[in-house]
Amino acid sequence: MHILISNDDGYRAPGIDALARVMRRFGRVTVVAPDHNHSGASNSLTLNRPLTVEHMPGSDLHVVSGTPSDCVHVALTGLLDERPDLVVSGINCGANMGDDTMYSGTVAAAVEGYLFGIPSIAFSQIDKGWAELDSAAEVAAAVVEKFLPHALASGAEPMLLNVNIPNMPCSALKGITGTRLGRRSSAEPVICEMSPRGFPIYWLGAAGKPADAAEGTDFWATSHGWVSVTPLQVDLTNHRQVRRTDEWLHSKGIPVDRED
Repeated sequence: MHILISNDDGYRAPGIDALARVMRRFGRVTVVAPDHNHSGASNSLTLNRPLTVEHMPGSDLHVVSGTPSDCVHVALTGLLDERPDLVVSGINCGANMGDDTMYSGTVAAAVEGYLFGIPSIAFSQIDKGWAELDSAAEVAAAVVEKFLPHALASGAEPMLLNVNIPNMPCSALKGITGTRLGRRSSAEPVICEMSPRGFPIYWLGAAGKPADAAEGTDFWATSHGWVSVTPLQVDLTNHRQVRRTDEWLHSKGIPVDRED
């Protein structure tokens, strides 16, 4: 099989090297990654300038001057000669749980593959710093091994998974479990400083503390030593509100300006 790998930490990140190493057990690997860190880029695409792609000689690595979504998009719409069987992203330096998934470039790379109808998985470590990265890579391999028979079955719909791995040795993990996304409280206030030129600059504040970390959430699972696997979907429609919205939109009709 053929596996496409990307990330948001950039092509030099240890996490993508570890992920590519274990993915080669399953087949041929192509790595298409950003030229620098794009954490928080979400699903952004670069539309105001052309992108460059540099193939590193003697390797399966292509470096793109764009976002994680750009990397997967370019790979699937022109760079690759064949459609990959699986898209994986990561291993990210830091968690992507709860509301963080909306901002995550790691998740966005997997989402881009999923939008093209390809089974896709995003992998992240809970804590920054790459501690126990080899263990995280082995967990990623275990998830893919369990995932492939279902993802590649005849007639199976593509799946999108978000995997968060505690920075622990494999032997210390309690296992791998399915979860739902938790929720965070509002982010901390911005940090205002004065620039050397005398005008204010702002740093975004830290992410909010978990507000919904109940049993069954990704927050609960990882804090109790479990690897969290959350199936995601792209449909943002609040289906429960559609009929109610339609009712109040039509309650008095749409006002129309009339000319005298």
